[in-house]
Amino acid sequence: MRALVQRVHEATVSVAADGEPEVVGAIGRGVVALVGATHDDEQATARRLADKIWHLRCFDDTDGVMNLSAADVGGQVLVVSQFTLYGDTARGRRPSWVRAAPPEQAEPLVAAVVDRLRELGAHVATGRFRAHMDVALVNDGPVTLLLEV
Repeated sequence: MRALVQRVHEATVSVAADGEPEVVGAIGRGVVALVGATHDDEQATARRLADKIWHLRCFDDTDGVMNLSAADVGGQVLVVSQFTLYGDTARGRRPSWVRAAPPEQAEPLVAAVVDRLRELGAHVATGRFRAHMDVALVNDGPVTLLLEV
């Protein structure tokens, strides 16, 4: 599994329902985790990824050094499924999605990441699986990190 993690001041995810955008997830200070799954991922992989997201030291301490995690600062987490993290652009100009897990496999894995984050004590908001989503965020830093487990 992969997650593109961005440290944010705030973030929202909206889905157009009947033409009107509806905010389905919102957080304040914390991280946005765009999460993708591939074919050989399993529940244990999802749990490890959640642990890594929650304990990733990407927040500054009093000395301005990234020594604190979302867990340490009471940060929130917005999880958005993102199959395009497994897009392969090595050949040509059109991405190949062969490495992305099919939705039937990916959805429970993304849900397992969310469940584990909540078990760890995180306030978690989510997008909506298989929906066209608009993600708005204020990246803090900017800090953007790619995690892979």
